[in-house]
Amino acid sequence: MEEAIIEVLKDETKGQTIDEINKKLHYKSIKGINDLQKTLDKMTTEGILHKSKKREYMLMSNTKTLKCGFLRINRSGNGFVDTNDGPDIFVHSEHLNGAINGDFVEVDYSTHNNEAYVIKILKRDLSNLVGEIVNIKNKLTFKPDDEKLDIIVKLTKESLNQVVEGHKVVIEIIKELGKKSYLGRVSKIIGHKNDPGVDIISIALRHGIEIDFNDATIAELDSIPSEVSVDEKKGRKDLTKEMIFTIDGDDTKDIDDAISVSKNNDNYILGVHIADVSNYVKMGSALYDSAFNRGTSSYLADTVIPMIPHKLSNGICSLNPEVERLTVSCVMTINNNGKVIDYDIFPSVIKSRKQMTYKNVNKILEEDIVPQGYEDYVDTLKLMAELAKILRAEKVSRGYIDFGLDEAKIIQDDKGRAIDVVKRERGVGENLIEDFMIAANETVATHVSNMDLPFIYRVHDIPNSEKIEDFKNLIKQMGYQIHTNLNKITPLTMQSILNELRDKKEFNILSDVLLRSMKKAIYSTNNIGHFGLALTNYTHFTSPIRRFPDLTVHRLLRTYFFENRMDLETINYNEKYLIDVASVSSEREVAAQEAERDVLDMKMAEYMEGHVGEEYDGVISGVTNFGMFVQLDNLVEGLVHISTLDGYYEYIPEILSLVSENKRYRLGDSVKVIVVAASKEASTIDFELVGDNNGDQK
Repeated sequence: MEEAIIEVLKDETKGQTIDEINKKLHYKSIKGINDLQKTLDKMTTEGILHKSKKREYMLMSNTKTLKCGFLRINRSGNGFVDTNDGPDIFVHSEHLNGAINGDFVEVDYSTHNNEAYVIKILKRDLSNLVGEIVNIKNKLTFKPDDEKLDIIVKLTKESLNQVVEGHKVVIEIIKELGKKSYLGRVSKIIGHKNDPGVDIISIALRHGIEIDFNDATIAELDSIPSEVSVDEKKGRKDLTKEMIFTIDGDDTKDIDDAISVSKNNDNYILGVHIADVSNYVKMGSALYDSAFNRGTSSYLADTVIPMIPHKLSNGICSLNPEVERLTVSCVMTINNNGKVIDYDIFPSVIKSRKQMTYKNVNKILEEDIVPQGYEDYVDTLKLMAELAKILRAEKVSRGYIDFGLDEAKIIQDDKGRAIDVVKRERGVGENLIEDFMIAANETVATHVSNMDLPFIYRVHDIPNSEKIEDFKNLIKQMGYQIHTNLNKITPLTMQSILNELRDKKEFNILSDVLLRSMKKAIYSTNNIGHFGLALTNYTHFTSPIRRFPDLTVHRLLRTYFFENRMDLETINYNEKYLIDVASVSSEREVAAQEAERDVLDMKMAEYMEGHVGEEYDGVISGVTNFGMFVQLDNLVEGLVHISTLDGYYEYIPEILSLVSENKRYRLGDSVKVIVVAASKEASTIDFELVGDNNGDQK
């Protein structure tokens, strides 16, 4: 029905009543008209339609100044609406119209004056309300962890009898008492705020990440074997005699990919062998439903919240050394130009020879130092590095975009307190695995795409041309000239822009700005290609222990090719069902990413609490109307509030600068700062500039 409504309204520039819409859809029964009304209401709530005060509907995309998106409130109280198809829209705190952080809102904006007004709150999700029990005037009160959540929650007497000051809790809203006022009850006591791990679990729960597995899922673990049986190996290719091994981080316990390589004349034979989780997590089971709802494993500092229970993720599904494991293998023949000229995808059984670490592999490939126990694998690893270099060159030649962004890693003590923040190391070994996994993912996606079967793809849309133009103007204002032709945005275009900026001192910051100007990769049944990888076909096949789409891809390979079930009933079912898989998986991925970011911010603030008063060199990584963010060498980021600057400064958004009569602070400038405050509770770090030699003289 939604598609029919969109078809009816697609050319309409004026609102249509339900009667006018129904004249074209011809629903005559009461049920049909009621269903139409429900669908219109649903599409309005989802931001697909705009509903006027006269109860007239039109497509949101056909309106001139209306947009929908999630509202994010910043520390100054102002908001930004993320519309997903253009720049974030600024909303002043006076124009929020009762909206709070996280609301899905409809805004009326004008591109001429950059002002927007919230005209409607379409959705408010308070299902994952996490916070702390605090004592205010000798009365226990609930305080949301999200300080930007401007609401009051009154707890039931029963709830207050369960808790003490300092408890972190999850609240279930019972009813609305008034504007921004609610009655709620404690549905879960997470623990005391000072207990190890409670801080991270609180953030996970806030983002709807399930911590515990339900009873039905746990009960099914009794039927999960601890080793591969003879019956399970039937119909699988036996690769247990092959030289196959894994390469992962030092503390990895859920190992879902193993690799092998050999050479046949001038061609390379690359094997990517992936844990066959679909053999144990079957549709219709509680394990499957739980994995679907979680969508992904969440990696929050040193805490892993798995998609499937440890008995599978660390046990029978993990490709641990010297034990037989069920796998799905993608074996590719690759020529010396990096092109896959032949391949085979099949169910297999392997026995990994060794659990290698990136650190030790990099010693061999970067320093020519052979750690103990790696002597028999040196030649194979060097052949892998040779192939990876060819694959990477091929990727770059077609337009693969390498933003070269660093990632931060939190180091914690045994009590879960942050004691250091360092950059994640990325060497030849890490790049090698990435190149091999991309090759396998593309091969699997191409195979299914050529068969024109329902499938789930990893897609990345073309960037918004306006955002790229804004980026070009920013570069120009900073005194740099971009010679890349921007008339047609292709992966090679983006790659060329990055190459032109690579020698600039602000490259890391500008690279991040350019990345944020691009659209997000998502899961979809509609294969529009992957812009960032410059690929026509791409999917996620290589991590079924930690990503539900990969598990789904394995199930589809089994259904279509190993069991040869390509009948009309199967195809019709997958066509409909995979839309839900793609949607939920994309949503859960975003939730996990936001939780990861929030944990990182919180742990950085916790670390910097012990460094108040210390001075650091940094780079201006962001500029706003209330100050500028400064990033230190270890990627810790803090705010220099505009009120701490000497003199009056005006924010110039077009050049991301704060400007006074005789000074200018702009994106990418090097500055020296002192830490004046840090709060783990608020996840904030405050800097002030040191000395008068910062910024550009005008």
